Formats: sequence, structure tokens, C-alpha cells
Amino acid sequence: MDKKFLCLALITTLASVFPAEAQQPKKVPTIGVLRPGSPPDPVIDAFHQGLRELGYNEGKNIALVYRFGEGKLDRLPDLAADLVRLKPDIIVTSPAQPVLALKQLTTTIPIVMNTGDPVAQGIVDSLARPGGNITGMSAQNSPELAGKRLELLKEAFPSVSRVGLLVNRTLPHRDFILRDFQRTALAIDLKLQPFEVSGPEDFAGGLTARASATFQALVVHPDPLAFSHRREIAEFGLKKKMPVMAAYGFAEAGCLMSYDLYWPDAFRRAAIYVDKILKGAKPADLPIEQPTKFYLIINLKTAKALGLTIPPSLLQRADEVIQ
Repeated sequence: MDKKFLCLALITTLASVFPAEAQQPKKVPTIGVLRPGSPPDPVIDAFHQGLRELGYNEGKNIALVYRFGEGKLDRLPDLAADLVRLKPDIIVTSPAQPVLALKQLTTTIPIVMNTGDPVAQGIVDSLARPGGNITGMSAQNSPELAGKRLELLKEAFPSVSRVGLLVNRTLPHRDFILRDFQRTALAIDLKLQPFEVSGPEDFAGGLTARASATFQALVVHPDPLAFSHRREIAEFGLKKKMPVMAAYGFAEAGCLMSYDLYWPDAFRRAAIYVDKILKGAKPADLPIEQPTKFYLIINLKTAKALGLTIPPSLLQRADEVIQ
């Protein structure tokens, strides 16, 4: 038999047994995750759950690279730059500070975010058509949540007329936050008194030494700085015998009430965006979602310590009551 024919037959047989794609394993996509806090992080666990529900398993058909700010906001730009240098297929992050840092660093790597008002913060052009390389979810921190937190506080304690607003003065959208809170405060006859912080030093030794005693309750605008010091804020409320209304994770830390979207749910849905982008969708064409369900949590243990009574009608509407 012709030797050339035998060689050709052998090559054909081997090609059918070992196809080219079997010799070149499919590239596993890499997802960068940037968070301002520290592990363990319940929202990361929820993100993992969302990925598993869509058929992705870390270490098998998807790789995840994590960077945590450990509560130090000044670290976020460097961590963002570190992730961009790794050139992941997608970066998942929240809230506004790391999103804005990433926006300055890349216009090509898709970014899936969870943040407050991304239009007001200058992150995207619109919720319906974000444009660029960023999409995800808007947490609606303002004006809807800002106003509702004040309204719930007033409903719980009708005699309250002066409310302090704890806000991070270094936030790029600080003025926007203050305007939203002021608008609702005027509508429900509350006098709002800004109580500004800018770094961990403002929480050293507790807030009591710095706080004005002229307000009767405190509402907290959530950002990574406040979240990382939520226990100190709760202790401040207890020392001042003052109700504190805040956001996700604060009531569990000892504040009286929290009203917010359930952030783990939002991060579970972030996996849907990741899946769509990996399958070819462009972030610019993926509308930004807004939550439809918000959670009211009341800490009755804290209420008893403060000597306060929560109206039964409000307790009945609470999604969770901490005893």
C-alpha cells in the first residue's frame, strides 16, 4: 500500500479521535470582584449563588479574582488599577467609589455595578441606555430611599422634629444627597441637621465627643465608611438614647431601624448580567435595573434599651423584627 496513503489515513483517523478543540481547552472567563469591605461578605456569597444557578462553578468553568478595601476607601483606586492590569473579562463592584475609580481606568472591560443613582453620580448616561462599558443595578439611594427613611422615622416617632443626617463629606455626590434629604424633610416638617464625617478618625473613641446634642434622632446615608463603622454608630444611638435609621446591615449591628433593598439579592442578580455579557451582550445595551422590593428591619432589642415603643402598625409592616 502506498506509504503516503497510509500516512494520510493515519492523520485523518487521529483527527477524528482527537479533534482540534479537544487539544485546545476552552478559555475559562475571569471575573474580577472589587469590594470596599472585608470578607466574609454576604453579598459575595449571594453572587456565588447566582452564578451557580446559571451553571457557573468557581474553579471549573469560571475564575474569580477578589480585591477587598478592608474598609479603607483610599485603597480603592489602587485596587481598581490592580484589577484592570489583570485584564479580567468582567469586573463586578459596588458602591459608587470603586465604580468611579474603574470608570477612570478602563473603557473596554465590562463593569457590572451596584450603586445609588448612577446618572446623578456621572457613571452612566441613562438607566435605559447606559452607554459605555458599565451597567448593573441602581440601588436608588436617593431620592426614594432617602425620603422613605425619613418618613418611616417620623411615623415611628411623630414628636421628633430635629433629625441629624450622618453623611460622608468626601462623597462626590454629597450635595445631591443633602438636597434629596432636605426636600423630604421640608415636606414632613422636619428640621435636618447635617452631621458630617470624612474618615475613620471621626469614629475614634465613638461619635459622642463630636456630635451635636440638638437633634433627637439620626438618619445615616449609607456608604462604605459608615458601613464599616456601623457598630460605633449603633453605640452612639444607645449612649444618646436616640433612634438611628439606616440601611442594610445597620439594624443587625444594633441600630434601631434599617430600610433598604436587600443587597444580597442585588448581587445575586449581578450574576445575570455577567452571564449575558459572557454570551456576547454589550453593557451599553443592557438597561440598569432598579429594585422593586425594599426591606424594613426593626431591632426591638435596641428599642427596649432606648425605652422607646414602636407603633404596632409599623411592626406589622416590618420584614424582620430582631428580638
